[in-house]
Amino acid sequence: MSVVGNNRVGIPIVLLHDAEGSVVSVETKNGEIIRGLLFEAEDMMNLYIKNCVVWNIHGVKRKVDQLYLRGREIVFVVIPQMLRHAPMFQRIKHWRKHAGAPPEGVTVGQAAAILRKANERRRGGLGGRGFGGRGNFGGRGNSGGRGGGGFGGRGG
Repeated sequence: MSVVGNNRVGIPIVLLHDAEGSVVSVETKNGEIIRGLLFEAEDMMNLYIKNCVVWNIHGVKRKVDQLYLRGREIVFVVIPQMLRHAPMFQRIKHWRKHAGAPPEGVTVGQAAAILRKANERRRGGLGGRGFGGRGNFGGRGNSGGRGGGGFGGRGG
């Protein structure tokens, strides 16, 4: 299942990205335990960990400044408890409750851009491309309606 309802990145990967910048513990396939600062996580679960401590299967501890761990070597990752209240979970609850509809007032993609421009035009009068400039648009004399401006903007 993905966070946005289509075949993008799933919940575990988004949670791993949210854990970037915090201390995590990772167990690998060969039994090593790694604890350190998760600097970067990739979509294939490759992890870049800084200032880490590595315990091998015999309990011998060693410090490593930087470690790049391939995703296929990971058994599990322990993340901080603070991510329990991550904003991602609010999006998932809303998505499940409203059958995939985006939150109120939020639209995605090209539809969002079209609606945003329409709302700006409605609120700003002569806003949008080409209006509110220096020409005699709107029949208000040479001032161009609301003052100078050139392209775009709301002319104000």
